[in-house]
Amino acid sequence: MTTPESDAPGYGPATGSPVEEAGGAGTLRSGRRTDLAAVLSFVVLGLWVTGRLWLDPGSGVRDNRSDQSQFEWMMAHGARVVTHFAYPFHSDRMNVPDGVNLMANTSVLSISLPMTPVTTLLGPRAAFLLFLTAGMIATATAWYFLLSRVLIGTRGPAWLGAGFCAFAPAMVSHANGHPNIVSQFVVPLIIWRTLRLGEPGRWLRNGVLLALVIVWQAFLNLEILLMTAIGLGVIVGALALGRPDLRSRTRPFLAGLAVAAVVAGALLAYPLYVQFSGPGAYAGLSRLIRGYSSDLASFAAYSRESLAGNSRTAANLAKNPTEENSFFGWSLLVLVVALVWWLRRSVVVLALAGLGLLFALLSLGREIRFAGHGTGVPGPWAALENLPILHSVVPTRWALAITPIIGLLLAYGAERARELARSAPAARRQIRFATATVLTMALLPILPTPLPVVRLDPVPTFVTSGAWRPYVTGGRSVVTLPLPDTNYAEPLRWSAATGLDMPLARGYFLGPDTRPNAEAPKIALFGAPPRPTSSFFATIRRTGAVPPITPQSRVKAVGDLRYWRAGVVILGPHEHETALRRGMTELTGIQPVFTGGVWVWDVRPLTG
Repeated sequence: MTTPESDAPGYGPATGSPVEEAGGAGTLRSGRRTDLAAVLSFVVLGLWVTGRLWLDPGSGVRDNRSDQSQFEWMMAHGARVVTHFAYPFHSDRMNVPDGVNLMANTSVLSISLPMTPVTTLLGPRAAFLLFLTAGMIATATAWYFLLSRVLIGTRGPAWLGAGFCAFAPAMVSHANGHPNIVSQFVVPLIIWRTLRLGEPGRWLRNGVLLALVIVWQAFLNLEILLMTAIGLGVIVGALALGRPDLRSRTRPFLAGLAVAAVVAGALLAYPLYVQFSGPGAYAGLSRLIRGYSSDLASFAAYSRESLAGNSRTAANLAKNPTEENSFFGWSLLVLVVALVWWLRRSVVVLALAGLGLLFALLSLGREIRFAGHGTGVPGPWAALENLPILHSVVPTRWALAITPIIGLLLAYGAERARELARSAPAARRQIRFATATVLTMALLPILPTPLPVVRLDPVPTFVTSGAWRPYVTGGRSVVTLPLPDTNYAEPLRWSAATGLDMPLARGYFLGPDTRPNAEAPKIALFGAPPRPTSSFFATIRRTGAVPPITPQSRVKAVGDLRYWRAGVVILGPHEHETALRRGMTELTGIQPVFTGGVWVWDVRPLTG
């Protein structure tokens, strides 16, 4: 049996546990029932977290409506690639006339393309919700089979570790609108295929299979792929140093790794070229976003989506509800330290502990903060944040990679306790009771709670009926008020409902900052660089007051409408609807018409 003490994760049973092999058909059937029960438990947990969204078809993620709108748009883009043979890596359906580099954004093509039937038949919201829920369930299931078939070989510890990997506080936090991050089901596949590279005589096959899952993850989330590669590098290096008996597998391992690098590089060469050098590419995140770090005090705190969580405390320690990557709680931290000490003879456990510490240090950012205050102490990230590739990583997300590390440690610890109970029949009940008590004390406070939801305004009839279509002939766009950005992305949801037939001016995406006073050349900016008219309406959206309107501002407004190739301006339900309507009317001199649930300005006479 493969255990931490044998230090041979990855070289355990590949198809079934040793118990099954010795126990015959009856044990095999029992094992399959256990597998089914484990998967069903993951389904229940996934529906528990997202249940409010399923029960209320008109609801959305309360704490991250913008990202939900963006991902609905991305799901519609994937369907459009299939149904309209649209170019997958760049789109002109948002940010007219420049478009959006989708490789440099979260295009999730490896999910949106196969989910085309769901998107076209049930709509982008259903596709988003299925992506979110099934992603968490699939992540738990993939970790369960990796742990139960490859790394450990027993089901109970595998269930514990897999459940944590998929439903830990950080994962539930990202369930607030980040389905691409909670969908980590490819990571266990990458680990599995990497550990298989050492098989003699199968280096070509294993290398190709590893390359395929790498490409799959690359079109899901590159940030997770980077963290996985670093983690695997550390673990494989530790095994190479600490397990001399494994060194005979070095040659096939390196050969398979070379094949994987060549095949994955060939398949990703063009998409990555588009991402880093194509239209709309950017060179790193802004210094502000790269300052999003983990507060040192957050590691012992509880996430707001945990049973013991407190919204006020969490808000003081995290930038927003979707980035509570480091909230593990003090009780779990105590257990993790105890597990590492208990299993310290294992090279793998020590490597996991070192890797978790590394990720924790990197997540602290350029300056270590404690309880919401800067300490003046520089973090290790300060020396790395400007390096290529790393300048596009949000520091706090390094803490996200600690979740699967703790999940593995929990599984290894539970397996050691199980073996201890089996080897000491007289103390079996006491050992099991102690194990259950310790796990309950550590894990009960971080059990997930259902995601909070909010009622969304329905997509206006003007949009769903196609009444906008005559206005956009000849390559024109629809301008919405307010114009979409990181704080207001409802128009992306409207466009998604039309299958992206409705082209939008501006949008919510990452693109290059091309302003003369930009922080650095082509550094990433959320949305397009501001224009006078977009800034004008952003002010109204924030304050509810109409800024002074001058003849010059009217000239600039017409210039911006011409730049956006505007055919029509529409204003849907908004708390500052009156001020927005007055602002556009006074800027253009055109009286709007209320139809299909929106105010409509036909600006074609102005834009030519």
